[in-house]
Amino acid sequence: MKIALAILAILLVIGLLLGSSFVSRRNQMAIKREAVNSAWSQVDVVLQRRADLIPNLVETVKGFAAQEVTVFGDIAKARSALLSANTPTDKIAANQRLDSALGRLLVVVENYPQLKSNENFLRLQDELAGTENRIAVERRRYNETLQDYNTYLSLFPNNLVASMSGFARNDAYFKADEGARQAPKVNFENQKTPAAPAQAPAPAKP
Repeated sequence: MKIALAILAILLVIGLLLGSSFVSRRNQMAIKREAVNSAWSQVDVVLQRRADLIPNLVETVKGFAAQEVTVFGDIAKARSALLSANTPTDKIAANQRLDSALGRLLVVVENYPQLKSNENFLRLQDELAGTENRIAVERRRYNETLQDYNTYLSLFPNNLVASMSGFARNDAYFKADEGARQAPKVNFENQKTPAAPAQAPAPAKP
């Protein structure tokens, strides 16, 4: 009888330890998933901020380059796709298309020197540059938080707890493709042609 009670007590202690570990790991997963959601919300804010700046930027460029209808159409489509996207995966894909379209717009701007001296354009340029920098920071933070969540879920025995608790891996990362390894750089200042190096003086004749 005593042996049976001892075995029962041991099993009870083991059960409590396993249950406590299960609850602790599950709670940690919930905390990490909320951290991912919080990091994404910050990304969403800055993406929306850039989307709000784009119409004014495009209208300003149109005043000097109205014939660039293809570029303007691509930007409008990409921006619409971003605003209508409902999931992080869809928004990330739409944002990559918008990055590409903005890059083409910035190339167009280089062909219009008078535009680069427009006061309104310069103001929008500064605002967009600041937003691009903020996007880069928030994207990196989101990717790191998401990686931490996925790594935690993949470890044993966390993977067992995750499968029993409904936690799944999330692969909605920001990934730079071959044509967009860097965020569009907003810098329209005229580049000065470097001066030719001064020629060394000829040696004096004896």
